[in-house]
Amino acid sequence: MSQPLIIALAQQSDQGSAAANLDDCETAIRTAANRGCSLVLLQELHNSSYFCQVEDPALFDLAEPIPGPTTERLSRLARELQMVIVGSVFERRAPGLYHNTAVVLDVDGSLAGIYRKMHVPDAPSYYEKYYFTPGDLGFNPIDTAIGRLGVLVSWDQWFPEAARAMALAGAQILLYPTAIGWNPNDSAAEQTRQLDAWVTVQRGHAVANGLTLAACNRVGFEPEPRGSGAGTRFWGSSFVCGPQGEMLAQADSQTPKLLIAEVNLVRTEQVRRSWSFLRDRRIDAYGDLGRRYRD
Repeated sequence: MSQPLIIALAQQSDQGSAAANLDDCETAIRTAANRGCSLVLLQELHNSSYFCQVEDPALFDLAEPIPGPTTERLSRLARELQMVIVGSVFERRAPGLYHNTAVVLDVDGSLAGIYRKMHVPDAPSYYEKYYFTPGDLGFNPIDTAIGRLGVLVSWDQWFPEAARAMALAGAQILLYPTAIGWNPNDSAAEQTRQLDAWVTVQRGHAVANGLTLAACNRVGFEPEPRGSGAGTRFWGSSFVCGPQGEMLAQADSQTPKLLIAEVNLVRTEQVRRSWSFLRDRRIDAYGDLGRRYRD
């Protein structure tokens, strides 16, 4: 891609229903198209609230197959608007088998590929292991009309191995749909540390791999559904940074935002010629990285 690429990140708050959330996504996608964007990145699990704050078997009813209603709607929009759309689906693969899955619709409306979230957390307010089976498709970029997209999901963003694996497979940009926020009971200092860590680790992935990176996060307060917890205030702060970690655009932590940035994927070649991290990797000495821990 020798020409700059205009991309959009749809930082949104829950609208209360799947229908309303998808309408909100469509509005954002159409606005992005009108502003010349070639790619739109939606946030993680954009059809619903972040339901993983609790473990409830009834919530498996939110899942849908791929292809299914969400991919069909995003496909129509991608074809009509001639743009690439990266969405997020609670995938029902089979009875009792579910995934947290990113879907990529190409400019002709075809399903270019999917990525099933590989790293699945289990922590207070993030009980994802109850709902999602870890991904089994590996770290494989998805080819589209605008380039090879290294799509990862949320908790994946903390793991340098995931970003590196995508880079080694030829990804031209790293994309992270995500849902992460604060416990409102945490101190202001702790909240600042958490947000800074989230931004810093991802900028590090961009630098270490010489790739542009975009992270799209949800925003707004969502109460714990059973009323027994503090709920989660999602911190938004969606951003795009370049291959040296330079910040190209960032949303705030309080409000929905269609964040638009111009990126130039050719800069990967320029940056890697000076910062030759891939050349200088000691692949002969990394055997222990395949172990859980070196006892």
